[in-house]
Amino acid sequence: MEIIKEIAGPYNFDAVLSRLSSDPLLWVNRERRMLKVPLKLHNESIVVTITGLGTTNKPKFHITGLNEATNEEALVRLTEIFRWNIPLAGVHQHFLKTDLRHVFLAHYGTPFVLDFDLFGSLLKCIVHQQLNMKFAYTLTMRFVQKFGYEIDGVWFYPDPATVADLTIEDLRALQFSGRKSEYVIGIAKELAEKQLSLLQLKELSDREIHDKLIKLKGIGPWTVQNFLMFGLGRENLYPMADIGLQNALKQLYQLDKKPSYEQMELYAKDWTPYLSYATYYLWRSIE
Repeated sequence: MEIIKEIAGPYNFDAVLSRLSSDPLLWVNRERRMLKVPLKLHNESIVVTITGLGTTNKPKFHITGLNEATNEEALVRLTEIFRWNIPLAGVHQHFLKTDLRHVFLAHYGTPFVLDFDLFGSLLKCIVHQQLNMKFAYTLTMRFVQKFGYEIDGVWFYPDPATVADLTIEDLRALQFSGRKSEYVIGIAKELAEKQLSLLQLKELSDREIHDKLIKLKGIGPWTVQNFLMFGLGRENLYPMADIGLQNALKQLYQLDKKPSYEQMELYAKDWTPYLSYATYYLWRSIE
C-alpha cells in the first residue's frame, strides 16, 4: 500500500535526512531522498519507506510499506515523528524578530524530528550521557545490533522486557560502564513491570514528566530535557547545561568563554514558546 502525503511548507526534508544520516543505525539515502522508518504498532513491527518528492516550500512525500490494518495508526505516528502537523512558517516568522534571525534563515524550514521509538529514545539519552557523539553512536549501534532485531535491513530497538532480562556483564561486554549498565537495565525493569508507561507520559505536562523520570536512577535534568524534546516533541525546552548549546551561544555572541546561566536566560527572553526550536537551530549552527 502506498500514499502521497502533502503538507504545508516550509519543511526541509533534505535537512532531516542530513541530521538522521549521522546515526549509523538508521537507513538513509540522501541522494535518492529516501528514508526507511522502523515502526512498532501494538504487536506488529513494520518498515515504512518515505521518499521526498517536493521542495522546501511545497513538501510532498511518497510513503510505502503500509498495510490496511495499520495504515491509520502508522500515519498518525509518522506525522508525530516528522512533525508534519506543525506549521513551521509561524515558528520561522517568530525568530525573524530575534537575535536568531540569521540562524533561522540559514536553516530555513528545518523541523526537529523525533526518535522513532520512545523506549529507544530514553535509552539513547542515557547511553549518550557524558560521551562524545561518535562513541555514543557506536555504543548504541552495538547495543541495538546485539539485543534488538532487524527487518528488511532496518534495525529495531529491543523491547523493555528483553533489556530487563540482561545482566550487567552483557552490557559491559559492549563497553558500557558498570553504572550505565545498571541504569539501562533498571529503567527497562520499571517499564517491563508496568511501574512506568512512556505512552502515558504523553498526556502529562513537562513538569509532571520531569518529576516522574527524575526519580529513576541514571536520569538527570539533561536526560529528561532531551527525552522531552526528541521523544515527546515538546517545543519549549532549553537545556542550559548542554555543552553544544553553550558553544553555539558562545559563537553566536562572540564571547571569550561559555555563557553563564544568567546570560543564557537573558539571550532567550524572546524565544519562548519555541525554545526547543531555538536550541535545535543553535545546535545545527555549529555542526
